[in-house]
Amino acid sequence: MSKKSGVGGVEPSKRARFLSRLEPFRGLSPEELEHIADEIMERDVSAGEVVLVESGPPGAELYVVHSGAVELAHKEAVVAILTSGEIFGYPTLLTGLAPEFTARAREDGRLYCIPSDVALGLLSRPDGVRFVAGNLRERLIQSASTMLALPDVRTRQVTSLVRSDPLFCEPDTPIHDAAQLLMDAGRSAILVRTRDGLGIVTDVDFRDKVVVGGIPSDAPVARIMTSPVHTIGAEVLAPEASIAMMVSGVNHLPVLDNDGNVVGILSASNLMALDARSPFALRRSLSLARDADELAASAQDIPDLFVDLLDANLDAAALTRILTVLCDTMTARLLEIAVDKYGEPPVPYAWLAFGSCARAELTLASDQDNGLAYDDTDDPAVDEYFRLLAVDVNAGLARCGFVADPHGVLARTAQWRMPLSKWKAVFEYCLEGKDLDRLARASVAFDYRQVAGELYIDKVLTDIMREAPQHPRFMRGLHQLGFNIPSPLGFRGRLVGYVDIKKNGLVRMQNLARYWAFTHGITAQTTLERLIAVAEIEGRDPMNEDDRSLREAFTSMLHLQLRHHANAIRNGRPLDNIIDTSTLRPLDHANLQEALRLVAAEQKRFPFLPRL
Repeated sequence: MSKKSGVGGVEPSKRARFLSRLEPFRGLSPEELEHIADEIMERDVSAGEVVLVESGPPGAELYVVHSGAVELAHKEAVVAILTSGEIFGYPTLLTGLAPEFTARAREDGRLYCIPSDVALGLLSRPDGVRFVAGNLRERLIQSASTMLALPDVRTRQVTSLVRSDPLFCEPDTPIHDAAQLLMDAGRSAILVRTRDGLGIVTDVDFRDKVVVGGIPSDAPVARIMTSPVHTIGAEVLAPEASIAMMVSGVNHLPVLDNDGNVVGILSASNLMALDARSPFALRRSLSLARDADELAASAQDIPDLFVDLLDANLDAAALTRILTVLCDTMTARLLEIAVDKYGEPPVPYAWLAFGSCARAELTLASDQDNGLAYDDTDDPAVDEYFRLLAVDVNAGLARCGFVADPHGVLARTAQWRMPLSKWKAVFEYCLEGKDLDRLARASVAFDYRQVAGELYIDKVLTDIMREAPQHPRFMRGLHQLGFNIPSPLGFRGRLVGYVDIKKNGLVRMQNLARYWAFTHGITAQTTLERLIAVAEIEGRDPMNEDDRSLREAFTSMLHLQLRHHANAIRNGRPLDNIIDTSTLRPLDHANLQEALRLVAAEQKRFPFLPRL
């Protein structure tokens, strides 16, 4: 409920006294304070009520918390709690862009809502500028803290580093037989079962005691084993294991579960590989590459990092975000290398990512979808400069493992490399929705994100995208994209045979989430963010069973896709998205079948719209 001055609310003079204690109101004269107080609309909010939605429509007011508390949430995590006297909503008000946080009442309370024209006048004053600058600094610090919170494999338990079952032999096994077992399995240590416990023989023992020391190869392996064996618990973290290994002076530690069973052998090489396979270390290596050759060499570590993180039980959405960050880093470094080669850009530009990279849902099987926008100019040499730049970057990304899009969605092609005015025209053209070509292009281009460059494009293009609900032909076409891909479920909703987990599962969900987001003017980028924002804007608790189940269905299919990729990497197979459902474990098969049923049910909930 909103109330203005003199309509059952607090008198303007009382509001003015309240505001006078707060930044940025302190420097105002009594008359100016009274003017602002008179324009305030009071809004009573109930616990759980949403005021602003992350990536939703831009805010049109400046909010002051008079009583109660408001929480700011980013990607479902609460990052701040605002109480009486604190202010929010100014970044979206000043920029016209989507809110960066969801603002939600934490308890019943009252907000003072200042209209945009009054608020903009306030924030443009010297005190207002200082207030905004100071709070932006705090936001930058919060962003840095968020980056530091990204998962690092060095903080995981040692069990995530052990990839194979332990190898055993008996004390009377001949040394040459034990060596053959070790070589055939590709291991560096073998455990020996004895009456007194475990012994261990490593590749170093074979070298030092047999090859150099002269112990006959037909002697029992007990002659060269070390016993007793130093062990480590499965719950121990990798840094602690490194210390234990150094203190005991060994290079291998059997890992024991809570029942004392050996679950694997941790080697020094496992631990030494951690720094190279840390997301932070690899990102740094990519950003410091001296040329495209060195960048491509560093990128060869990405598949191993991917498998490590998946084995460490990192959730699927976080893993695709990490892959996206690494791809962004490679793109930025390739652009820097190209600029060193061709000279400084003649005009400001923006390198754009589309599709899965734009949504931060990148996988190692994704191809590169990108484009380039540059400032308007009449000089034809400008486009030639950016063509050469894009050719080098597209080729460099291909060498790093991200193949070119087969449909030509690449910055090196003229259709996806244009001045900003032409990009505006393309977005407006897509909204006309007169044919499938326009819809197909919109489904790609409207999932966009700026990766690099200094050309400010977000407000220009997102303002056009927000006009989508006013274009019924476009919305009908976007709606139909949710139906064009048939469900892989067979008779009575059963899942059999092969399924393309991307096309028949994830893409259908992405199409639905995109349609709902456009319906409400939401500019969130990831599928999960879109689903959450839609629920909030429609007044539902995103944690209710139906909405949560839909997000869990998307996440489970994404996780299954990533596991499929990891198995291909381990077995040296090319990456694809085709899963033989007969090979799935019963629980995985049941989860996939249920996820696909949920998607099909959501498609049926769509309102009927006539075809174009």
